Amino acid sequence: MDQDFLLIGKMRHGDEEAMELFVRKYYPQVLKYCSFHSGDTQCAEDLAQETFLRFFRALAGYSCQGKSLNYLYTIARNLCVDTFREKWEVPVEGFSEPGEEKMTGIDERLALESAMSKLPDELKEVVILRFFQELRVKEIARILGIGAPSVKYRLKKALALLKQVLEEKEKKG
Repeated sequence: MDQDFLLIGKMRHGDEEAMELFVRKYYPQVLKYCSFHSGDTQCAEDLAQETFLRFFRALAGYSCQGKSLNYLYTIARNLCVDTFREKWEVPVEGFSEPGEEKMTGIDERLALESAMSKLPDELKEVVILRFFQELRVKEIARILGIGAPSVKYRLKKALALLKQVLEEKEKKG
């Protein structure tokens, strides 16, 4: 039997220890996801916490179909869309830990951030989920509520646009 299924059963009966274990299990991934949509650490933490609050509020109706993490990503995505409806930007700090890279790595990271900011939101979202959250195409399709072929198309289009933007920047710089 799936560990999440057992945890959810306990959480439905008010087991706070199970809730804490569930949060500890998934909080790092949810926080990382929220960090890609927020340039502010505090905002990302607030979004991650709100994701779990909404999950727990909806727990009675949760059907345990598929992975719990995918449902958490769906909640987090909706929160991020609502919070950053005007302008989504992928912050620099989301790509690696400080001090991990040389100056050329920072330049590459800035170039990637700039290129990502030029992508339409629907393409940016699949890139974040696929390459930064390392989800499979089927999981991304479930989270976004679209078919796997659409995810593949968006990934292909996003990668082509990123390549084009980065090549143009390289020619100029």
